[in-house]
Amino acid sequence: MKIAMLGSGFIARFYATSLHAQRRKDFIYTVYSRNIDKAKRFAEDYHLQHFTDNMEEAINHPEVDVVLISLPNHLHEIAVSACAKAKKHVLCTKPLGRTAAEAERMLHLVEDAGIFAGYLEDLCYTPKFLKSVASIQQGSIGRVLWTKSREAHPGPHSDWFWDKEKSGGGAIIDLACHCVEISRNFIGKDIKPIEVMCWADTQVHPIEAEDHAIGLVKFENGAIGQFEVSWTFRGGMDLRDEVVGTEGSIWLNSFLRTGFEVFSTGKGAGYVAEKAEVNNGWLFPVGDEAHELGYPNMFTDMFDAIENHREPQETFYDGYVVNAILDAAFVSAKSKQWETVQLPIWRGLTGQTKPSVYKEYDNDHWLVKEELLPNGDKKVILKKKTTGDIVEVSTLV
Repeated sequence: MKIAMLGSGFIARFYATSLHAQRRKDFIYTVYSRNIDKAKRFAEDYHLQHFTDNMEEAINHPEVDVVLISLPNHLHEIAVSACAKAKKHVLCTKPLGRTAAEAERMLHLVEDAGIFAGYLEDLCYTPKFLKSVASIQQGSIGRVLWTKSREAHPGPHSDWFWDKEKSGGGAIIDLACHCVEISRNFIGKDIKPIEVMCWADTQVHPIEAEDHAIGLVKFENGAIGQFEVSWTFRGGMDLRDEVVGTEGSIWLNSFLRTGFEVFSTGKGAGYVAEKAEVNNGWLFPVGDEAHELGYPNMFTDMFDAIENHREPQETFYDGYVVNAILDAAFVSAKSKQWETVQLPIWRGLTGQTKPSVYKEYDNDHWLVKEELLPNGDKKVILKKKTTGDIVEVSTLV
């Protein structure tokens, strides 16, 4: 398929490198940039046949099959509207909108136009993440109780990120969109998020938006999703996830510690990894950044979905739900209270309840815990059904 790339900045180049790597058949045909010189340079760097500073021209080009939006957040809705009008398939970078209302309008635009729409949430396509989700779906760690997702780095590359009006927020809109969708995948995207508690502050940078935030997302089935996001972290980009279930746990480190470490005096100047702040001392490069960040798997899913007339793993609806959760996080950061997630459009399960914590040991007791001690004894902690007393029983194994 031939792609119109809207945008010529950092993320557009990441996308282009992924799309054109290893003889891929889907390729960028044209690029749009608000700055014609940047469009020309991008076209030269990636050997494109066409470039323009007119968005409608790029979208409506007769050779274009799919439009890929890698523009600043405040331009997403404008671009999606143009794609819907042109009846062109569209892929949009994260976050879908600056608010849930904006995301909902985009969702209606693509559904009313009957076009394919994919949400480019790359961190839900990393190899480690995909294998973890498959393991959870197979029941390897039992029922998911708690997830924690962290993304922290010294701050984004482009000026518009730091402008609250253009971006829609700070670290929450930029990074928590990843973390929230990661948790939704682990817990189950059909499980409804109901409440959010969030702390946010501007700790380092002279901006109107938050540069650090921590939040909890409560789900209808009793699971909890935790996000930790920051533009104040020094030393590179920290991407980590944890999942705790009734039968096991998963721990992921996707970027800062990947088993690849280098020491350098800094004599050889060169790129180390995204958000790396120095090129001397102990460095933590990444073998294949695009692959580790999920881009090849993401685009494979998107284009396969278009060809096979199915929904991708990540849809505009998912982007809308994420925006609704982030809206509640912003409200909570101000109110210092749990705030309800407003989801006028919900397409998942309803009426879910927290499962019982009571597991029967025998007719008279509930099981609290059992473990094997260093001396070889097996200890069982029990709760009497009639009195509620906690007792223990030890037996020699």
